[in-house]
Amino acid sequence: MSGPLDRLARPSFEGFTHNDGKKESRSDADNSEGEKKTKIASFKKKAINAGNKFRHSLRRRSKKKNENQISIEDIRDVQDLQAVEAFRQCLLDEDLLPQQHDDYHMMLRFLKARKFDVEKAKLMWSDMLAWRKEFGTDNIEEFDYSELNEVMKYYPQFYHGVDKDGRPVYVELIGKVDANKVVQVTTIDRYVKYHVKEFEKCFQMRFPACSIAAKRHLDSCTTILDVQGVGLKNFSKTARELITRLQKIDSDNYPETLCRMYIINAGQGFKMLWGTIKSFLDPKTASKIHVLGTKYQNKLLEIIDESELPEFFGGKCKCEEHGGCQRSDKGPWKDPTTIKRVLNGEANYDRQIVTISGTDGKIIGYARPQRPNGKGSDASAESGSEVEDATSPTAPKTLITNPSLTPVHEEHMHPRLLFAPLLKKASLLLTRLWTTDGAAPELVQCLLPQVHYP
Repeated sequence: MSGPLDRLARPSFEGFTHNDGKKESRSDADNSEGEKKTKIASFKKKAINAGNKFRHSLRRRSKKKNENQISIEDIRDVQDLQAVEAFRQCLLDEDLLPQQHDDYHMMLRFLKARKFDVEKAKLMWSDMLAWRKEFGTDNIEEFDYSELNEVMKYYPQFYHGVDKDGRPVYVELIGKVDANKVVQVTTIDRYVKYHVKEFEKCFQMRFPACSIAAKRHLDSCTTILDVQGVGLKNFSKTARELITRLQKIDSDNYPETLCRMYIINAGQGFKMLWGTIKSFLDPKTASKIHVLGTKYQNKLLEIIDESELPEFFGGKCKCEEHGGCQRSDKGPWKDPTTIKRVLNGEANYDRQIVTISGTDGKIIGYARPQRPNGKGSDASAESGSEVEDATSPTAPKTLITNPSLTPVHEEHMHPRLLFAPLLKKASLLLTRLWTTDGAAPELVQCLLPQVHYP
């Protein structure tokens, strides 16, 4: 039996001494320790490399995702913000604000239509809700207007492209309208339903698609009315009934959606008639309407790019692959990628930058819209992460009207550059809004609790 003590008692052979044994033992230990350190260093190196690859992968994915993301500018006047908040609270108090209509811009349009008289706007809003319920507007997508191609022969009207600001362009060839033949292939009731369906499509698809493409909030159209050949035949009893019904629906339920209108090919008789009609219109409405003769091309090209303007109006677009511009429905709303973004709600939430302007038009703050369900922080929005419930096609497409305000000290500073100083200075902004821009104390109290660290 041999053990440690027995080994130490053995004689030395061939110069091998007891001390040499100790050195050898220490050498083995050192070698073992060295091997451990080498292995650990190797493991650390592999771990670091793996970590770096993972981080680089995340950065590439994040960069790719950020490249696909957009920011939609939405400038709001501080006085409009105040008026909308008061109107919104009034609607909430009387249970007149369904979730799908809790939208800042929609409420602002009704206020503008009634010159910011809250009571009159509330009555108009209430009538709109009643009309939508009676008309079945919320289910209008199910309506199949199978006779559209035949109707277009006698009432040519269509959307085609966008103006230089990104708004959809709507065209009607009034001189080619034959209302008597229209009612031979359809009924007035069915045409009115089709008209409402197209208006709903504007708010559900066209305006959001144009907002994404232009990277700014848009909810109005540029309209071209071609009156060439207009005569008494265009104002038959059927035509008057149809126009009256359409006009009432538009003005009562879709107010303030006209940015500007160009009436082209107007003869001297029409211009004289317009001079009389204009005197009865609201000056603000009249200022949106421009009556032009036969030399209108240059005026249209000032606001619509030649690639977007049909050739028969002096542009270069033919849409030959679709059988002509009247049939193409050309616009951002036809782009599959843009449509996907619309359905994901990108025109309403994470990609939107709201800027607040003072009474002098200067940008004094910005706000990040929040989702109605409260999910998703600014941090998640900034990092480009997605929140499934808010971006799914079934998510409600509403916009909170009183988002969190953050002060901006440089007019063109991007919100991503504003971090720690914001929380400290937010209260100063709110005070300034109150004292210099006439914001009501109720608005300040409403906004103050929502200030947060971005």
